[in-house]
Formats: sequence, structure tokens, C-alpha cells
Amino acid sequence: MIEIRPLASLGGANHGWLDAKHHFSFASYRDDQRIHWGALRVWNDDTIAAGSGFPPHPHDNMEIITYVREGAITHQDSLGNKGRTVAGDVQVMSAGTGIQHAEYNAEQETTRIFQIWIIPQKRGGAPSWGTRAFPKGERAGSFVTLASGMEGDGDALPIRADARVVGATVKAGQTVEYPLGAGRRAYLVPATGRVEINGQAMDARDGAAIQDETLLRVTALEDAELVLVDSADL
Repeated sequence: MIEIRPLASLGGANHGWLDAKHHFSFASYRDDQRIHWGALRVWNDDTIAAGSGFPPHPHDNMEIITYVREGAITHQDSLGNKGRTVAGDVQVMSAGTGIQHAEYNAEQETTRIFQIWIIPQKRGGAPSWGTRAFPKGERAGSFVTLASGMEGDGDALPIRADARVVGATVKAGQTVEYPLGAGRRAYLVPATGRVEINGQAMDARDGAAIQDETLLRVTALEDAELVLVDSADL
């Protein structure tokens, strides 16, 4: 089963400095049919104006992955971490027992990110933050694991969840495949480009909610950048 969720059907709000689209219920957007997808709780598509951002605020018991699509995001938290993550790279914050953080677009250009929240396997634990570069060339024509809590994914940024975040860049006409285990759910969003997933067409920034499919075949109808979350079913 694959349910395509067009960009126009998503929730969201435009705050001026932030234009946010919500794939799942978030803040003032509520849709009882879109609370979560397995352990995937939030997928926000955020456009952040230059010189603006999210002031310090708290989180706990959530794995928060930021995928930078354009520009850069600057992170600062109550643990003393500070770092800048640029387009194509990923940062992970394990909120654990509690952390305060701020995320700013300190650039002179617009920044666009996917912010993904995944429910951890266990509550608690010491909070942490990390970032890593993932050159797009490494993702050309195949999915690469960016963040994971699954066995065998030691090269990825660690998360404390039964989930994996993967990315790929695909040229027009190319097909990439992803095997989905039994009882798993997946959620796919093309950051750019129009694609077909198992024969169903979707545009850039649409979402595809997937279950009961053993193999995902994504064909790029134009050059595309893909992000996919594979998560346990709750």
C-alpha cells in the first residue's frame, strides 16, 4: 500500500520568517489520520528566511534529524554544542532526558530543511548532538544510510530508535531500489524532482506513506533528490 500525500494537502503555517509544511499533525495543525507513521512522528518541510530561526526551546524523549536541503543551519544547545550544517548534510539531536536548543539560519540566503522526529525505543538517556557531511556524490544512484538505530548501520549518525533515514540522488531515467522488511513502514519525500514509486507518480515535496510493500522501486522522471525513513510499526 502506497498513499501519495500531495504537498497541497499538507498542513502548515507561514510565519513570515518561517514557511512550514507539516506532513503530520504538528503545532496548530491537527489531522487525526496523520498523527504518525510507525515510529515516525514529525516531518516538517521548513523554509527559513535569512538571518532568522528558532530561538532556544526544550525537547525530551525524541530523536530529531535535520536534513539541510539548501543553505545552512547553525545549531546551539544547552550542552555547549555549536555547529553549522550545510546543504546535503545531516544533524541528529537525541533529546533524551531533556535539552534546550536553538536553530538559526545565519546565512544571507534562504535555508530549506526537512526536520524529522522519530519516537525512541526507550525513554530517557543522556541528550546528545552530532552532525556529519554526506557528499551527494556518494548517494548518486543508490540509497545511503544517513542516520540509523538499526544493526549494521555503524557508518551512519546514531539514533536511539528502530528506524533508518536514507538518501539518494537520482538522474532522470534512473531507478533505485529499497527493500522494506516485514512489518516495517516507510515514508518517502523527494526534496527535488518528480518520481514514480512502484508505478505511482509524485512531485517534489509530496509524501508517500508506505506499508505492506517488500520492495520499493523509485524511478526519477527528472533529476531528483530523495529522503526516506524506514521505521518500526508501533
